[in-house]
Amino acid sequence: ERIPDTLPPPGPFRPVGRLPHDVHADPSGAGHRIGRPPNRKKPITVGKDKLRRFRENLTFPCFIQPAFEEAFGRDHPLKGHWHRDFFRNDRPIVLELGCGKGEYTVALAERDPQRNFIGIDIKGARMWRGAKTVTERGMTNAGFLRTRIEFIESFFAPGEVAEIWITFPDPQLKTRRAKKRLTSPLFLGRYARLLAPDGLIRLKTDSQHLYAYTREVIRHFSLPCHAACDDIYGSGFADEVLSVKTAYERQFLERGLPITYTSFSLGGRTDFPPFDWEGDLAEEK
Repeated sequence: ERIPDTLPPPGPFRPVGRLPHDVHADPSGAGHRIGRPPNRKKPITVGKDKLRRFRENLTFPCFIQPAFEEAFGRDHPLKGHWHRDFFRNDRPIVLELGCGKGEYTVALAERDPQRNFIGIDIKGARMWRGAKTVTERGMTNAGFLRTRIEFIESFFAPGEVAEIWITFPDPQLKTRRAKKRLTSPLFLGRYARLLAPDGLIRLKTDSQHLYAYTREVIRHFSLPCHAACDDIYGSGFADEVLSVKTAYERQFLERGLPITYTSFSLGGRTDFPPFDWEGDLAEEK
């Protein structure tokens, strides 16, 4: 989602089937820090509804919330074992990065029961909605993983993921933050280490800047591009799957913003050196 958050504090891992991981003394995850101490002058407050959702998340069999120590700089116990220990089948795994409330994860899982879907985000209170829906509907091919996308390699083994959806991520418009874009060379390198050889990456965004940047990344590395459309609704390009609307997307459409879509693969490439894009430089002049 658009606003970065923190990981939950350390806690024990329970490697039993699809049970959630108990991580909390602090269910909000607000007490954890990376690299620098928290600002003691600003007390952390968490609303009662958020606390209720954090607690309920821990009861959902489809919700995985690992301890920090299970993901930072080491392999999580589920890495390489999602088929066996979580889904208990050998169907392809599809990720939604920055899943928010999980609208796409749920919709895709309902439309395609022959594949498994995992929504990934750090915002536990938002993910609650998707996890609750999956639980209430008894869906067995959908799950949610609460973690930073930067840690994704700790959770998935090479070739374990068949496809990646990136739905309305933060476009990171400032040039100095370009490497944080989810289609930047830095992230493509991460995806290359977990995607199947023919795995697809699908980007859906309202940001014309991110759309143009991604197109340039594809051109720069000579990657196979399977689809590109700068207005999926205005052009009639949107099919049933692309017409699934997230909460963010509805807001953008109400403001009259066109929605873009890009689909590409990595073509067997694993090395993605950083580069400067003229579009960023022109934007800041």
